[in-house]
Amino acid sequence: MGRGRPPGSIVRERIIAILTEVGKAYGYKIHKLYLDRFPPTTVENIYYHLRQGVKIGLFKVAAVKTEKGKYSWGNNVEKRYYSLGKRS
Repeated sequence: MGRGRPPGSIVRERIIAILTEVGKAYGYKIHKLYLDRFPPTTVENIYYHLRQGVKIGLFKVAAVKTEKGKYSWGNNVEKRYYSLGKRS
């Protein structure tokens, strides 16, 4: 067995299961759904696996929306909505 991370990922498999159920969702929503169903992981880990999944075609960015609201960093938030890619 070589060095580094294994090519497969249980986290990505679980994200695929979530996106199969909901269709598309933004990263934080995926994290909340993940915590409801599976052992805890960090939001950073979810975003990491979403980025890696986009690179290898498991996920795609379905939309990028800017939404207004009151946030600690300002009045806008950019949400990337993910859906299943061609390799899922």
